[in-house]
Amino acid sequence: MKQNPQPSVAPAPGRATSAGEAFLYTFRTPQLWLLVALIVVIAGLAQAIGPAEISLGPASITMLPMIWGLILAAVLSAQKLKPMPAGLQHAAGLIMGVAVLLLCARLSLTMGPNIPLILEAGPALLLQEFGNVFGTILLALPLAVLLRMGPATVGATFSVDREAAFAMVTNRFGSDSPQYRGVLSMYVFGSVFGAVIATLIASLATSLGIFDPLALAMGSGIGSGSMMAAGASAVAAAHPEMQDQILALATTANLIASLAGIYLGVWVSLPVADRFYRLLTRNRDAEATGRKSIGTMATEQLHAVKDAMTQGPEVRVPLWNILAILCGAGLVVAVIAERSFTWDMVWTYLLLAALVAVSMGVTRISRGKVPALIVLVTLGMLVSSPISPVAGWVAEASESVDFLSVITMMLTVAGLSLGKDMPMLRSIGWKIVPVGVVGIAATFVCSTIIAEFVLGLVG
Repeated sequence: MKQNPQPSVAPAPGRATSAGEAFLYTFRTPQLWLLVALIVVIAGLAQAIGPAEISLGPASITMLPMIWGLILAAVLSAQKLKPMPAGLQHAAGLIMGVAVLLLCARLSLTMGPNIPLILEAGPALLLQEFGNVFGTILLALPLAVLLRMGPATVGATFSVDREAAFAMVTNRFGSDSPQYRGVLSMYVFGSVFGAVIATLIASLATSLGIFDPLALAMGSGIGSGSMMAAGASAVAAAHPEMQDQILALATTANLIASLAGIYLGVWVSLPVADRFYRLLTRNRDAEATGRKSIGTMATEQLHAVKDAMTQGPEVRVPLWNILAILCGAGLVVAVIAERSFTWDMVWTYLLLAALVAVSMGVTRISRGKVPALIVLVTLGMLVSSPISPVAGWVAEASESVDFLSVITMMLTVAGLSLGKDMPMLRSIGWKIVPVGVVGIAATFVCSTIIAEFVLGLVG
């Protein structure tokens, strides 16, 4: 978790400094308890509503509880009748960052027992990453050209690999380039809508019955923790008998996408996307069309979007407070999901919190050189693997906390932070919506097709 610097004069809990820019939330802050209550109530209500299936002829889409949690929380966060305080929205954003790690910790506990399966699926896991590379380029890039997005097309469609894409585009084109504006637009769109799109696409593809569930699991690993979890959850919901295998492969595929995606992005997908764009446009500049696009977004507007992402209120929430909030809310949702309480739920959340705390501690000690996600997944896999003396207990206890309930809680937190992102969404324009939907869907489908093909070859 990113640590904000201490202000020169420590603010009173939950109150702004004289500059009105710094907030410290602890359990002594009444406003933090309001946020806790919102998380618990909305996530619990979403879990109680349960899944709903929408028929689309031969296929169907399953609206899982996590979608209800995201929608209800987002509506509350974005409404103007009684606006949610900006400080609380940014606090929810901080909590969301740790919630993703907590979810990955739960998913990592499925990897240890499935190490043989992961090794057997090795070729498919590696090769499906090319679907992440070329899915958006083959489908989303031509659509962006058709919509006349200009050079921003390259940044928006060469990859959906989240934060790493910023560094790739900045290094090649600069931070004031149209290509940078494209990747910024796709990042904002994916942050807000990515999990929902991944869930719907995975649910639709699963309902068709033409793909192996393991291939669909690998297709879910597109480099984003929230999108991976959302897509894998839709696949696992349709194949509960294979849930552990699906989660293990999806988590591994996502980890590979996060690592290999950097090298493939720099050396393959970004150069290919740039050349493909030039080929389709025959080197015509977007300005020649005389139409305003993301590629011709005014510099002032670009800076406004960047400022909204980086210059919000300085909000701090102690890590132990965040973990306590997530574990408490998670327990409530788990009890509603299972319609019963067991102490195994408590021990499981304590284990998950310990894994997150240790991984973040290692990252801090290494000054960010060792990513928390790598440490977390490695520790979770080791503690649940056959070589671990507590593997049997971990497997039995963790079954009490369904990963779907963890996602419901996580996306509820995400929804409560979305109100602060509305100005950014209005700034990037409507063209990123169809391009973003096609980009995420194409990445999932192309990766799944490659994984299906390779699994067929290796048996």
